[in-house]
Amino acid sequence: MNPNTEQLLTDLTDAFNPFHPLPAGDPQYVDCQEVRGDDNITLDLGRNIQRSKQMTYQLYAGHRGAGKSTELLRLEDHLKKQGYFVVYFAADEQDINPEDTEYTDILLACTRHFLEAIKDADPKPLRDWMESRWNDLKDLALSEVSFETLSLEMQISQFAKLTANVRNEPSLRQKIREKVNPYTLTLIDALNEFIVNAKNKLPTKYSKLVVIADNLDRIVPFSKDPGGRSNLDEIFLDRSEQLKALKCHVVYTVPISMVHSNRAADLSNNYSNPPQVLPMIMVRKPSGEVHPPGLAKMKELIEKRVKQVDPHLSLETDFFDTAETLEGLCLMSGGHVRNLMLMMQEAIKKTDNLPITAKAAKRAITNLRDVYRKTAGHNEWSILAQVSLSRRILNDEQHRNLLFSRCILEYRYLDEEEEIQSWYDVHPLIKGIPEFKEAVAILQ
Repeated sequence: MNPNTEQLLTDLTDAFNPFHPLPAGDPQYVDCQEVRGDDNITLDLGRNIQRSKQMTYQLYAGHRGAGKSTELLRLEDHLKKQGYFVVYFAADEQDINPEDTEYTDILLACTRHFLEAIKDADPKPLRDWMESRWNDLKDLALSEVSFETLSLEMQISQFAKLTANVRNEPSLRQKIREKVNPYTLTLIDALNEFIVNAKNKLPTKYSKLVVIADNLDRIVPFSKDPGGRSNLDEIFLDRSEQLKALKCHVVYTVPISMVHSNRAADLSNNYSNPPQVLPMIMVRKPSGEVHPPGLAKMKELIEKRVKQVDPHLSLETDFFDTAETLEGLCLMSGGHVRNLMLMMQEAIKKTDNLPITAKAAKRAITNLRDVYRKTAGHNEWSILAQVSLSRRILNDEQHRNLLFSRCILEYRYLDEEEEIQSWYDVHPLIKGIPEFKEAVAILQ
């Protein structure tokens, strides 16, 4: 292979990184508001913050990989321009394990990131809290030395060590919680004392404070007892008063399955506003017909990344062999951005020389389809078949689990009276699976 061609394909593969949210102002960003049911995070969440005299505590949901992090980074940038100091963090990167998360983990994560982001604020309240708990915590592989002998920087860094062990050390995770849980209220008091002081120590252009805790939507839902309360109930409802106790504006991401549970009304009542949901890009209408504006947005997502690598590449002649190959990938993504990126990377991997052929695109589709075939349980094909025919979901655990796993996708649009309408469909990749086709045949 020509070295120049190999480098081009490598650069293109990197351009379609499915796990890299775009920073605010990135030229690759595509505004999809009109094909997401008029979703606009700077209006939906930002104005709630800007126009409230009280602290706001908001929830943001959507399918994993739909683009929430990119939108939250846009919200961060927007709020900064309005004079807000924003502490943004992706909780699963360093602080929590999505397979096993409790409220205490989130509180420790918030504490750690406040300390790291606002270095001019007086950390004494939090240092004092850590010192008061030191005899219990130092035995959990944190340190063997006395707290007083640690440098100021090392004293503060103990919160980061705590969250690192909560995330990475299953043998220590529950022990840390048992030591911290009885004292969460005193930790909140110490953190709020720090926050009050921090508001007076912010850089000159900032006067207010916001924290955005991203990727909490990746917390895997489960019930400890069959039919009982879920881990999400315990975090976002049982602990809602603590989640709302911080003396600053807060945005938490929350799993989409919880927004569609029978606890949806409780979420709306317990937080500042009903949870905001980022739906899929609508590439098809509820009737099944192609939705040209949505398809155009998916093409634009691809084109902007291609042009960043080589502005001279034509999408439908140089990069793809035909317009049909391009449109096929866009439609099979179901309007799910990360799935589109994954299929693009796979299609490029199957390519020795541009353009990407229909065969390479088909291989990419087949590979990702196999993931969904393994995701759906044997007793769920009939549920998926029913959703594909009715465009509706039921409020039960099975449908919520299928939403969480992205086997069912949510779409929204504005009707003729400018009201938001929601509808649901099975991921297009699933529709090519034999088990699904058989389930549909039984219902028809």
